[in-house]
Amino acid sequence: MSTLHEHDGMICRACGKEERASEGYPCAGCGTFICLVCTFRGVTHCKACAEKQPPPSPST
Repeated sequence: MSTLHEHDGMICRACGKEERASEGYPCAGCGTFICLVCTFRGVTHCKACAEKQPPPSPST
């Protein structure tokens, strides 16, 4: 009898850590996986999309 082992981990595209796929959200730019910890920290874009974003304008 063979045993089926499921692996539901995904790599967070913001921090690089592997987390359960059900414990995260998609990037606001491209939809790749962002872990729950990064989401709690306010991260909404993966590294690639964040690098494409223009820098925030200075407050006057």
